Amino acid sequence: MAAGMNDEPPIELKLVQDAMLLDLEIVDTRLEPTAGNENWHVRIRIRAEEDLIETCALGLIFTLGMLSFHDARPRGVSDKWFETNDEWTVSDMLRHLEFTHGRLHFHADYVRGRCVKTTIEVSSDGQVLVETVNRGQAATRWLDRLRGKRLLEALPTGR
Repeated sequence: MAAGMNDEPPIELKLVQDAMLLDLEIVDTRLEPTAGNENWHVRIRIRAEEDLIETCALGLIFTLGMLSFHDARPRGVSDKWFETNDEWTVSDMLRHLEFTHGRLHFHADYVRGRCVKTTIEVSSDGQVLVETVNRGQAATRWLDRLRGKRLLEALPTGR
């Protein structure tokens, strides 16, 4: 059946909804500077419910990948492939996903001109690793958003 021909929501929405089901506990966050300004190696260990991770792991990886892609900017010559209004897709996630050593492993370096440099590993026991390089400390904000924390937003001025 062609896309849009049934009553099911888009798969991307379903995956984000699955990720939102998880109660994520941050176990450890390590921030190590790399060369240059605003460059960090961020490593965050998370614990998710073991009974939900089997059905929500792909949603978690998709959603974190989407947040990483959305925040990513070009670096060096990658600017010529960068499109401002580009969107993260399920096929983007699948191109960078594998099952290795008993874990779902996602790693994206550059995607269509964006410096993503994000690794996500999910184990069946609910252990999750999120790791970024040279992305500042953005990964900590993605997890805050996913865990429902409100970030500061500018309010429209209308007088």
